[in-house]
Amino acid sequence: MNRDAISIQSLPAYQAEQFCVDIGANAGDPISVLDELVMDDIYELGAGATTDRLEIAAHVDGGFSVHGSSALGTPDAALFLDCVVTLMPDRGAATDALILVEVDNEGLISQIYLVPQAPLMPCTGYRLVNASRHNVRQRLAQMTCVAFTRGTRISMSTGEQRLIEELTPGDQILTRDSGAQTITWIGRTTVRAVGEMAPILIRKGALNNARDLIVSPDHRLMVYQRSDQLGTGRAELLLRARDLVNGETVVVQDGGYVEYFQILFDRHYIIYAEGIAAESLFVDAVTKPVLPEDVRQRHVRLSRPHASRTNYGLDVKREMLTRPDAVALLRRASQR
Repeated sequence: MNRDAISIQSLPAYQAEQFCVDIGANAGDPISVLDELVMDDIYELGAGATTDRLEIAAHVDGGFSVHGSSALGTPDAALFLDCVVTLMPDRGAATDALILVEVDNEGLISQIYLVPQAPLMPCTGYRLVNASRHNVRQRLAQMTCVAFTRGTRISMSTGEQRLIEELTPGDQILTRDSGAQTITWIGRTTVRAVGEMAPILIRKGALNNARDLIVSPDHRLMVYQRSDQLGTGRAELLLRARDLVNGETVVVQDGGYVEYFQILFDRHYIIYAEGIAAESLFVDAVTKPVLPEDVRQRHVRLSRPHASRTNYGLDVKREMLTRPDAVALLRRASQR
């Protein structure tokens, strides 16, 4: 991991050259930084254009860089959030996208990335209708925050299973390693359930869960292996929900709208949702902007800030979960 990185976020990105102006003032030019964009230019994906994963390392000083495991970019190169653009297709709803800029050691732009909030379609014109640097960090935070959906039952310190929408700051939640802990803040966001914002459904029993569990794509779940079925060499594993998708017991729920809830404590904890050990909101340079100012300042004053997810186990990479029976293996591993 990068020397001072405290977390890694993974986002689907196009290289700028894959998304060029088809009609307009900048005809033929790729999507670029805010100062070079012209409103009403119409962009189109190039033939065969596909996203790849851009792994973003968040640092203790609030900066970002390309992580060494990223499929895109130069390892350790600095990354900057430039702006948010709004793209309107000929048919359908508008979608927002982030523009990220990679720079070289001399501070010069070496690559520009487009990170769409919803999938872009080939052979479709996208009119640029807005571009702004306002709240760009908040938009990134919304795309990467870990969250539960309405209707999720959370284990209280008393053993009660309470709906997440009925929780309030001050409630005592059961944590895996630290007993009862007090909720500091609960966030609530309603978004279109498409692309990076589409939730992941973990069907009842898939990971020995008592009921269906629906979470945001990057939400980490914790599995304790009584036998090392995946060959990780570790008993305690952290697994991103999106990496468990197999089309059967774990699926993407794409379409409509979804209401997400974030649970924040003074520290990062593992709690229980529908019987599954799952993480609370992890605060880092990426996700911190989603917090209200007073909550953010409280976090800054804490003597024990959110340090690292690795306190709770090995953060398993997607490559170790590609076999079709990975979820079944994890279920059996936690039973033996």
